[in-house]
Amino acid sequence: MPEVPLDPTRTVFVDNPAIVDPHQTRIESFSRDGDGLFVNFTAGTPDCFGVHLITRETPDTVTIELRGGTPPESVGRMCIALAVAGTAEVALQAPLGARPVSAVQ
Repeated sequence: MPEVPLDPTRTVFVDNPAIVDPHQTRIESFSRDGDGLFVNFTAGTPDCFGVHLITRETPDTVTIELRGGTPPESVGRMCIALAVAGTAEVALQAPLGARPVSAVQ
């Protein structure tokens, strides 16, 4: 998974562990922001598509799994089929530093 500069034009998604029908979603790249970390992906519009990040940290590595699904408030809603360049901040227990980042794909 490549590292790319943070792109302010991407749509920001907020981690939502309550998404319905979660399924694994491909992480395309990641971006460092100081000691923070963002993952980049393609998704539907935030009105109808939500994400949940599962992060595994060790002192030496960070591994992220991205799950996509429907926000509970959007179940049954009519949604447009539109691809969105999305990003989501990864909550880390310790600063990212120089740790390598990998994705469960």
